[in-house]
Amino acid sequence: MTRVVTLEQIKRAIDPARVIAALEDGFVAYSEGRAVVPPVGHLDFDDPPGDCHIKCGFISGDEHFVVKVATGFYRNPERGLSSSNGLMLVFSRKTGNPDAVLLDQGWLTDLRTAAAGAIAAKYLAPRGLEKIGIVGTGIQARLQLEWLGHVSECREAMVWGRNPEKAHLYRKDMASIGFTVALAPSIADLCDACNLIVTTTPARTPLIHSAEIRPGTHITAVGADGGGKQELEAELFRIADLRVVDSLAQCSKYGASSYALRAKLIDEEEFVELGRLIRCPELRRRNDRQITIADLTGVAVQDIRIARLVTESLA
Repeated sequence: MTRVVTLEQIKRAIDPARVIAALEDGFVAYSEGRAVVPPVGHLDFDDPPGDCHIKCGFISGDEHFVVKVATGFYRNPERGLSSSNGLMLVFSRKTGNPDAVLLDQGWLTDLRTAAAGAIAAKYLAPRGLEKIGIVGTGIQARLQLEWLGHVSECREAMVWGRNPEKAHLYRKDMASIGFTVALAPSIADLCDACNLIVTTTPARTPLIHSAEIRPGTHITAVGADGGGKQELEAELFRIADLRVVDSLAQCSKYGASSYALRAKLIDEEEFVELGRLIRCPELRRRNDRQITIADLTGVAVQDIRIARLVTESLA
């Protein structure tokens, strides 16, 4: 019998420390070749602007495989709707029967994306973290800062958004969970003040440029998860000391880093997958003067591991 799990049940099953540990395990399995992850299915829409991603796969030794459907429609907030939605389907690897339908309304996708950002910062952020810069004011902008609180003691932040009203609301909302947030007059001001920056937008032209980044800065880019999206100038990857991707196969086709690859500013061999970085300490940041970048496009192993965490917690 297929179990249908509601969002309320899913939220009760989530523990941040266990989520981070589960995703780290998933990233390592992926980079070690122990995961079967087919290419991502993409649907892109223009009017209204939106997209749908279909990700699926399994990890060797698991009892289940997972199919995840996630949508992002960026004008939904104007209609009083969330910009993201979706669900996860958990199937038995022995019979192919659907064991669980996780009606998470896109919440698990948003959560695992934020947890991946926290993992990137855990291994790449400078030790002397002064201020966290967030580019964007939406769901992911909130979750990224919240989840950084699970791996860092820094509670000083700065936000930049196109809409000043939304930026003010962001500051108020994040203050309620313990962060002091300043409003950045410009992205250049944010880059000057912050040595950990997270970009969370569906931008299609670069928002952050190499000339704006000071030594010692770490940047995590999570917005460019499909074709045509670009938050970071390609030149940033050339000047960076360490370039990390969640999936080289995905990031070479889309994501912020794909633009640098197509421009031949860097070679694929100059990237390190996040799973290798977690497994091998010698690959991590060496000092607080290095510029580091993590390009995260979202990998099915994140969905596989968080789905397993939820189903096991509710068993």
